[in-house]
Amino acid sequence: MAAIELTINGKARSVDADPNTPLLWVLRDSLHLTGTKYACGIGLCGSCTVLVEGEPERSCVTTIGDVASKSVTTIEGLSKHGDHPLQKAWLEESVSQCGYCQPGQLMTAAALLAATPKPSKAQIASAMSGVLCRCGTYERIGLAIERAAKEG
Repeated sequence: MAAIELTINGKARSVDADPNTPLLWVLRDSLHLTGTKYACGIGLCGSCTVLVEGEPERSCVTTIGDVASKSVTTIEGLSKHGDHPLQKAWLEESVSQCGYCQPGQLMTAAALLAATPKPSKAQIASAMSGVLCRCGTYERIGLAIERAAKEG
């Protein structure tokens, strides 16, 4: 166990954990940030996506040691009041069904819009292709990203 310093959602944090512990478990179990979801556990589905230094990362396969001294943004840190343009667009387009993948979808979309504020349909499809949705709401996800890009 070691004290690991990092920034979570803009706040400096110190976590006493084995450096090999997956970031997902530190977020959920130590820091009680339960918005990030566990699904496949092997980095394939994208439900656990968070931003590390602004880039999407699978928190189930990223260790806490990998993010030491780095900035991590979770779904809880996307906006203080749930009013990020993507969150509003998600509601307006009725994206969520079961909602399980949505934190990973939103964080991946946030990284896309930060890098490409006015993405094409092809850029949206490419960026979002790695986050699986069991309900198949891909069309609505794309529409919500387009809406957020216009309004954001």
